[in-house]
Amino acid sequence: IIPWAMPEVVVGIMWRLVYNPDAGILNETLRDLGLGDGRDWLSNLATALPAVIVVGIWAGMPQTTVALLAGLQNTPRELHEAAAMDGAGAWRRFRTVTWPALKPVALAITALNFIWNFNSFALVYVLTQGGPGGRTRLPMLFAYEEAFRYGQFGYAAAMGCVMVAVISVILAIHLVGRLRGGEDA
Repeated sequence: IIPWAMPEVVVGIMWRLVYNPDAGILNETLRDLGLGDGRDWLSNLATALPAVIVVGIWAGMPQTTVALLAGLQNTPRELHEAAAMDGAGAWRRFRTVTWPALKPVALAITALNFIWNFNSFALVYVLTQGGPGGRTRLPMLFAYEEAFRYGQFGYAAAMGCVMVAVISVILAIHLVGRLRGGEDA
């Protein structure tokens, strides 16, 4: 769990209420706007995974926003002023001044979000328990089910080790690219 965010179980329960097919605020809003008569977002094969992804993005938005804001505030104002004096428009100033200063922060928060979402368990378990039809069964949920539903503790432990190895390799490739190529990784 991300220490400064709302607990995933609370987020999951709250969004189950939002997605409720009979009385959820999402379906009520869609009905009021004349955009449909409601659907079961978490039980539909086509909408379950996108609904879980939306909740994951919503839950991760505060720390992503704070990190990006810190990166933006770290951008030297003098460089923006100099670029503006040289006639650079807003897009060019962003591309040549803001983005190079923001890129390391954006890459770091992307890596952290990847790790957090790859290891997401409680949110998915509370929202869908891996259903419908296994569409939202993320790796951590799959390992949990193997261990505690089917008693395959060794297999689940091995899956956990493989997940750590996969994340480590991906991040190592990312870091080696950053150290060798600098800005292009």
